[in-house]
Amino acid sequence: MGYFEIVTIVFAAVWAVIGAMLLHYAVFTIVGIFAKKKYPAAEEKLKYAVIIGARNEEAVIGGLLDSINAADYPKDKLQVFVVAHNCTDATAEVARGKGATVYEYDNPNERTVGYAYRYLVDRIRDDYGVENYDGFFIINADNRVTENYFTKMNDAFVANGRKHVITSYRNSHNFPDNYMSFLYGIYFITACRFEARGRTVCGCSTRVSGTGYVFGPEFLKDGWKYVTLTEDWEFSADSIACGKKIYYCDDAEFFDEQPTTVGVMMRQRLRWARGHMVVFFTRFKELMKSLFTPRKKGGQNKFSVYDFSTSILPLGVISVVSFIIQIILISLSPLFGHDAGRVWAFYGICAGIGFALSYLICVFTAVLLIILERKRIPKVGFFTALGAILVWPFFLMLNIVLDVVALFKKKMEWKVIPHSGSKREKKKVK
Repeated sequence: MGYFEIVTIVFAAVWAVIGAMLLHYAVFTIVGIFAKKKYPAAEEKLKYAVIIGARNEEAVIGGLLDSINAADYPKDKLQVFVVAHNCTDATAEVARGKGATVYEYDNPNERTVGYAYRYLVDRIRDDYGVENYDGFFIINADNRVTENYFTKMNDAFVANGRKHVITSYRNSHNFPDNYMSFLYGIYFITACRFEARGRTVCGCSTRVSGTGYVFGPEFLKDGWKYVTLTEDWEFSADSIACGKKIYYCDDAEFFDEQPTTVGVMMRQRLRWARGHMVVFFTRFKELMKSLFTPRKKGGQNKFSVYDFSTSILPLGVISVVSFIIQIILISLSPLFGHDAGRVWAFYGICAGIGFALSYLICVFTAVLLIILERKRIPKVGFFTALGAILVWPFFLMLNIVLDVVALFKKKMEWKVIPHSGSKREKKKVK
């Protein structure tokens, strides 16, 4: 066996191992296509605090509060709290006019929404007591909830003994705006249908994505601790590591507004990539410790811990490093008697086939998702949908580039994602 064959076999083995580590993702996808978890109607209506962080959201906060006020859940069982965080507009006034309990917090050195949550939770503890609520919802100012949202979430929360986190179906109001908003819409619905749904059916923990989740007061016994660029990933990691599960409720649906420009998309996703990297470096060790801790000493939900650990691996960086090493080793082939032209032709063909297969699989899954979720996806123009589907594989592959950039971009300022609400305000949530 020559040098060229050895290099080929070694890297094939490496990627076979990585593929085997992630094989359960395919299982969750298949399960999510055919099954979902149903929760029985709960007789008890629990009392919840709804936590909303808002920074210069006067254009959209009113619509969110209107949707909450229109919900079929008992009004005396919901108390809405808004923290107007570093606002320079009328966010606080609009929220108060809609009946919310509003706190204002100005600190330009604490810019992420996690700081806003921390401040608000401290105020709730001081003024109301966190123990006076059965659960806490985290919702964004640009979100909308359906009429039965809280009822369905309450059903799932009660069914799971109030001990675990419940997350929900994330849809988008501005799906039809353009290619970018359509791509984002597919992105989040993919996470619901092909990731969270199957995990919950299989009894495995999923993760929270942004907002749209509820948890019990025990999670706030030490206040809100998550203030980085991706507080949702941190919250998920700590919850799973300490033995809690995050279950998904497919019947509870909320909507948010997605970016419509490439510039905002790049800024937001680079922030996600950097936050993802931070979670890997700060949480992976604890997750591994939890994974190998004997069950009787607190190591719980072993497969959930393993699953989440694989999800925070910097696969983009691993892919690029592997590719560079492989190119270097291939370049040395002529030194061992191999014909350089034939070697590069072989790898070029392999790379082309691999890219083509990956592209076709991504396109196929996007089409399948649209078919499966057609009742929940707003009507979109044919050419907008077609263009987005064809670009979809590149939208996903961009994660590889962003992972590498995020590895070196250690200082990143959190910036507001603009929400106009102009088109969405014309839509009515039913």
